[in-house]
Amino acid sequence: MEQEDNKAIVVSTCDREDFFSAGPLHLTVVDWENEHHRRSVAASLVAGVYILERDRQENRNSHQALALQWWEFFNFRLVRHLVDDVDQSIFGAIFEYQLKTSLSDNSNKGIPHYVIAFRGTLTEKHSLTRDIELDIHLVRHGLHNTTRTKMAIQAVRDVVASSQNRNVWLAGHSLGAAMAILAGKEMAIMGTFLESFFFNPPFFSAPLEGIKDERVKHGIRIAGSVITAGLAFAMSVKKPQQKNRSVETFSALTSWVPNLYVHPADHICSEYIGYFQHREKMEQLGVGAIEKLATQHSLGGLVMTAFGKEAEPSHLLPSACLTINTAHASDLKKAHALLQWWKPESEVHFKTQAFLYR
Repeated sequence: MEQEDNKAIVVSTCDREDFFSAGPLHLTVVDWENEHHRRSVAASLVAGVYILERDRQENRNSHQALALQWWEFFNFRLVRHLVDDVDQSIFGAIFEYQLKTSLSDNSNKGIPHYVIAFRGTLTEKHSLTRDIELDIHLVRHGLHNTTRTKMAIQAVRDVVASSQNRNVWLAGHSLGAAMAILAGKEMAIMGTFLESFFFNPPFFSAPLEGIKDERVKHGIRIAGSVITAGLAFAMSVKKPQQKNRSVETFSALTSWVPNLYVHPADHICSEYIGYFQHREKMEQLGVGAIEKLATQHSLGGLVMTAFGKEAEPSHLLPSACLTINTAHASDLKKAHALLQWWKPESEVHFKTQAFLYR
């Protein structure tokens, strides 16, 4: 019986990794100006990175490998994969779109020439230790100092430099979304605003989105904003010479509007909802100045800075196009799953709103 159960688990896992069992087969023709289609393709390429690493871990040969179909279905080719220098795991990939016929410039509108995608944490023994280590760095606002993130940022720089002003996309899920955000910030500071798709990006904070009473939730957020803004102001007065990198770069990012995809039941990313919506509420109350100061800081980052440690919270963003999946999720695993983002339009319950920093 135990052997049969294990076999069933293996089959189920393979089914989830098989594009023709779990992928967006409904996208036989991609409309590159359709938001749902673009999101689904970006999510599929991120899934391809996850499965590239799974193929490596399972030692699948060319006939057994499952990753290829996740990008070939959309007419992409794998340019190269990105390998972590510590555990040799595949954490990212660069894809190039392959045109089947010669198309006019108008026909090419919206099509990415390159897509750089990053996976999140894999709960497999071959990569779990390194991924958890990076998750800890993320919580401590030190992900930007890790070699994996530096490799990711350099790969993005190289692709943009060689793209000859052609369309480049950034995409990532969970931990991979955090790394992609850091890479996108680096490019935005240099004046290059990449179209970006960040699925379930981490925002480490108290899970206030789970509070049902809106007045209580709003009151806690106001208190948090006042404390954060007050501490930031006090530190700027006490140590005016001490520069906070996240503040220095914040204004340079205002024109970059990445796409964020979150689920309210996913405590890893759900605080992005409050982060942006609360800012608007504070402006309506006439205390937007406090919230603007609080928005540029993380309480944890301020504490680390006070102790002389460099901190760069990846989640601090001035602007974004936020898409919330309002469909019911029975548990965190489903709320955090990547596959929810490539379902057909008729099956999704999405609410999208743009938040622009003013």
